[in-house]
Amino acid sequence: MKNKLYDIFHRLAAHFGPLHWWPAETPFEVVIGAFLTQNTAWRNVEQAIANLRQASALEPASLLALPRGLLETLIRPAGFFRQKAENLQSFAEILCHRYGGDLAALLAGDLDGVRGALLSLRGVGPETADAILLYAGKRPSFVVDAYTRRLFTRLGLLKGSEGYEAIRTLFMDNLPHEVDLFNEYHALIVEECKTFCRKGAPSCPPCPLLACCPYGQSAVAL
Repeated sequence: MKNKLYDIFHRLAAHFGPLHWWPAETPFEVVIGAFLTQNTAWRNVEQAIANLRQASALEPASLLALPRGLLETLIRPAGFFRQKAENLQSFAEILCHRYGGDLAALLAGDLDGVRGALLSLRGVGPETADAILLYAGKRPSFVVDAYTRRLFTRLGLLKGSEGYEAIRTLFMDNLPHEVDLFNEYHALIVEECKTFCRKGAPSCPPCPLLACCPYGQSAVAL
């Protein structure tokens, strides 16, 4: 399994090159993006973050100080704005009151313990927790999303019915726990699925993974 995962990574890296994901100016901006990207496209998150930047609300204290209604208006492009506003301010409140606004302090310590603490917070599921750990905290916690499930099911490495933790374990158990590797691998999976391994209309013939993809080879043979 380890060799297969490396082979997929190298094929994608050779095709797409370095992607340098996650696009953010500060670790806390990564956190904001991790909340906002739930159930929406990244282009919508970019608009919401631009609104927050214009309002000088991309720091924990300034975000917490915003009137709830104003915050909802600013992040409306990202959808589910009432729920996300509540979750963001709940996170900012904990960060400010328990950790003096120091995100690094919140994310320090045993990885499993910190992950468990994040998962106990309002609006933080496994994908959000791992995105915060990896991209904001520079901690080696692999991020799984719908793209990961789709791609690796088509590659024959997943059945498609596995839960989040089982898919994450596949990567955590078979790859060295290196932040740069996890970062780039996740970014490559996203780019591959946006470009080639699309949900409804996959573009299999030019895909860099065709040689190792049973789904793609079957589709090309039709």
